[in-house]
Order: sequence, then C-alpha cells, then structure tokens
Amino acid sequence: MTANALRHIKKNDKRMARLIKKVGPMRLKPELKQSPFAALVEAIVYQQLHGKAAATIFKRVLVLFPKRKFPKPEDFLNTPDKTLRSAGLSGAKTAAIKDLSQKMLDGVIPTLKQIEKMTDDEIVERISSVRGIGRWTVEMLLIFKLGRPDVLPATDFAIRKAFGQIYKQKEMPPPKAILEFGEIWRPHRTTAAWYLWRSLDL
Repeated sequence: MTANALRHIKKNDKRMARLIKKVGPMRLKPELKQSPFAALVEAIVYQQLHGKAAATIFKRVLVLFPKRKFPKPEDFLNTPDKTLRSAGLSGAKTAAIKDLSQKMLDGVIPTLKQIEKMTDDEIVERISSVRGIGRWTVEMLLIFKLGRPDVLPATDFAIRKAFGQIYKQKEMPPPKAILEFGEIWRPHRTTAAWYLWRSLDL
C-alpha cells in the first residue's frame, strides 16, 4: 500500500516527490489493537499538555483501577469526579471522559468491529459528539490508531506550517486551501500528511 501511495503522490506532485526523497521511507505504524474507547480516553488526557506531563497523569488515572488492564466506561462513571481529579485531570477533562464513557455505553461511540464498516466522515461525526473532542482529535485517531489511508488534518498547526513552507506561501495557509490542494494526493492523503509533519524535522 505504501509503495502505491508514494508512486501516486510523486507522480502528481513534484515538490512532494522531492520531500519524500529527502525524508526517506515512511515509518508510520498505527497501533491497530487499541480499542477506540481506550485511545479516546488517552487523547483526552493528552490534550493541551506536553508528552511527559500527560503520560504521568495518564499513568495515575490507570492506577485508580488496579484490577483492570484498562478501565471500562462504567468504571469511570462510577468513580467520583474528585477521585479522577486527584490523578491530575482537570474538571473539563473529567467531564469529557465521563461523557465519552456514557456515549460508549449508549452505543454512540462505535466499537472496533463497527468502525471497520464506517467511512471516515461517519466516524468523525459520531465521535466528535463527545464533549471536548473535536475533528482534529478524531483525525489523529483515524491516522495513528486506525491506520486510515486518506486523512488530511488540515486544521493541524504543523500541517499548515509545513504546507506553507513547502509551497512557498507568504502567509499561513487556511485549512480550506490545503484540503483543495490535497485532492491531488487522494486517496493517499495520510501519507502526504506524514511527510508534511516530517518536513519540519529536516
């Protein structure tokens, strides 16, 4: 799949072809075994925090449920807010995790099996109904946890910055312009996004 994606992108976009040559092979390996619920709890904990601080809080949250490999939705719902906040979660993140847990039990959040039959847009619509979860968070789930091949997170700051640099834009490009241009990478926009991120490391 990766070879096809690279061939398609290089054929349609000479600047991206040069970037691919500079960066080298694609090294994106999605964590396909993690459940959507676990991935979303983790995403909520990590929002607006640096990796190390978020990892510490995430570990503290899991310690609250020693008998579980990963807490179930009802575990979070049955735990007082005060206890969750004692692990370092903010009030907003506590409310978001509880809303996610309730929506998981109500069947709003699809299971891994259900997700396999859903389009990216359907997944975004269902999951972004959770308090505190927007399109960007769901797009990260689609790319890094579900391995979806055609996701372009155009609102992502790093994607916008990289796109502006590579395509010599004088101002930060708006998401709409990136999505319009990104049609030439379809149906391999995840690969293009990965190379845009890597371009900032060069």
